[in-house]
Amino acid sequence: MQITKQRYYTPEEYLELEEAADYKSEYIDGEIIPMAGGTVNHNQIALNLSTELNFAFKKQNYRVFMGDVRLWITQKRTYTYPDVMILADEPEFFNNRKDIILNPQIIVEVLSKSTKGYDREDKFQAYRTISTFQEYLLIDQTQIHVDQFSKTGKKQWALREYDEEDEAIALVTVPFEISLQDLYNKVKFEPVESEGESADVEGLG
Repeated sequence: MQITKQRYYTPEEYLELEEAADYKSEYIDGEIIPMAGGTVNHNQIALNLSTELNFAFKKQNYRVFMGDVRLWITQKRTYTYPDVMILADEPEFFNNRKDIILNPQIIVEVLSKSTKGYDREDKFQAYRTISTFQEYLLIDQTQIHVDQFSKTGKKQWALREYDEEDEAIALVTVPFEISLQDLYNKVKFEPVESEGESADVEGLG
């Protein structure tokens, strides 16, 4: 598929291309952007969280969706695939399509090197135009670190950071809590070299 030659696509053209594509892409106001493949850590974190959420909400009226369900952000003319979405009620579908929803209450993104800036800035700004959106989690996959944004009023959001394994994240807008130890279960971080170590290694050549 050579979707990069055309400069502008309608939402309808995007959906048609997406259904035939071998990989997922996001749509941002006319532009189609291929999504990078996920890492083992990315998948493990999303799975850990979704599994705990699904079990906790087994007998409650909350719905949990993972990264294959598409979100349409009307005001930003954007289609995207959040890593995890929590709905406080039944899903509202766009144009009666069962693969596109409109009403997440909580969105979770597992950060990657290529998208972490976009997830923190432009994507968060787009998500804030959704009337039902109340809470946002940004989970680092390279170290233990989570940013939790919760809506406190009109155009007002509070931030809480978590970076210690013995801490637990309590969602503000739904009754759910998970320890960072459980969130990062089976996640293996790559060793990080210090600048001094890197310089020594380069000097050996």
